Amino acid sequence: LISGRDVPVFPFSLNNAETSNIDDDTYREMVRKGIASCHRGDVFQVVLSRRFSQQFRGDDFNVYRALRSVNPSPYLFYFDYGDYKLMGSSPESQVIISNGKAIVHPIAGTFKRSGDDETDKQRVEQLRLDPKENAEHVMLVDLARNDLSRVCTEVTVTDFKKIQYYSHVIHLVSEVQGKLAEGSSAFNILGSSFPAGTLSGAPKYKAMQIIAATENIARGFYGGAIGFIGLDGSCNHAIMIRTFLSRNNTLVYQAGAGVVAASDPESELQEVNNKLGALKKAIDLAQNMITQNKLP
Repeated sequence: LISGRDVPVFPFSLNNAETSNIDDDTYREMVRKGIASCHRGDVFQVVLSRRFSQQFRGDDFNVYRALRSVNPSPYLFYFDYGDYKLMGSSPESQVIISNGKAIVHPIAGTFKRSGDDETDKQRVEQLRLDPKENAEHVMLVDLARNDLSRVCTEVTVTDFKKIQYYSHVIHLVSEVQGKLAEGSSAFNILGSSFPAGTLSGAPKYKAMQIIAATENIARGFYGGAIGFIGLDGSCNHAIMIRTFLSRNNTLVYQAGAGVVAASDPESELQEVNNKLGALKKAIDLAQNMITQNKLP
């Protein structure tokens, strides 16, 4: 895929080092505050994130070409809005509406891939048995059920804790479906499910208050939704994770970790790094393949 040559080639290179809005120690302290909120009973979980930026020269579309190759996902998108662009490889839907049903796919529970199939199989079993990851997943599946129950009937969990592999991580994924209630539309279903519990926490409203007080910048695109609403009432939106914002020759990308009472600050920091692995690999591949004359 990445070596095909059916489009023009323009150069891409980095300008200065990657930066972050906070350092590792600050993120660990954020996690400790999140753990304290869980122990107080304010929330069961809160998703805390950090942002990275990378200045560049040249054509950022090369990064998207690399990203879709190294991290193929259910949602691959590149939207050019003129003065900024959004491009990503998201594994998770915000909501899908089709044939009178609303569907969400909560993703919660993450282990890093090893690069070795046998080791990955062992990590899958560890993920299946990990009490913290499983408790987090069950909680967010229940939150998805509650979100859909406000605008749907006959809400059921149709897949539970399936294993899905991505380029740098292994995820636990479930599916929740509901039949659209009379009078429901794509707009109020989107409103009911937004933001996704997997990007905020539970209870959702209190978790968002903690996020606003703890993270030192507005999230912007991160955790938002991108997709379409059809004239027939259909809808398909991805959550903007594993996503770049490109503006003013700067790539912006962000990731978070779900913090619960049993969380460990170092593990949550590593989870953020694991989730960003595909994005950083795409940046590296885009510039290195240009120098080797291999990018499409």
